[in-house]
Amino acid sequence: MQDDNLDRMKPGPDPSLLLVDDDEIFVTRLARAMEKRGFVPRTAISVASALEMIRSQPPAYAVVDLRLEDGNGLDVVEALRDLREDARIIVLTGYGAIATAVAAVKMGATDYLAKPADANDVTSALLAKGEALPPPPDNLMSADRVRWEHIQRVYEQCDRNVSETARRLHMHRRTLQRILAKRGPR
Repeated sequence: MQDDNLDRMKPGPDPSLLLVDDDEIFVTRLARAMEKRGFVPRTAISVASALEMIRSQPPAYAVVDLRLEDGNGLDVVEALRDLREDARIIVLTGYGAIATAVAAVKMGATDYLAKPADANDVTSALLAKGEALPPPPDNLMSADRVRWEHIQRVYEQCDRNVSETARRLHMHRRTLQRILAKRGPR
């Protein structure tokens, strides 16, 4: 049922979309999916390249990752809001926290989505009208799965160093080892 609604949802007269994420594979896939939904996407993998694109042609829509290798995605949000007040901006991040969500909205973001979000979630958020919230995704992850995904991400960021990962997650090293030894929940 939700897919039927998404088929009817199309971007406005200016379908320009800027996708900013340092994960090239993700941003490329998202660009293809958004193109199928009627958007005209451009991609950037850094704050610097995103700011350059915004200055040359401010898009009507943007999806910006919060943490990028060369800086903070909120800089992109602020620059776009300064140049185009009517832009609909979604902040997308793997580090969902209330403080960053509030900061993103204060800087001018329209909505805030936690990864993993698919093209349907992004489209719903970009095209939501007024104060109404978009419908929740059909395929929600369980809380155990979200926790496991977060642990895996931090583990990879720590170059698979269990002790460093445990320190950053404020966990006992052996507890973390047991979690990492298990298969991820569904």
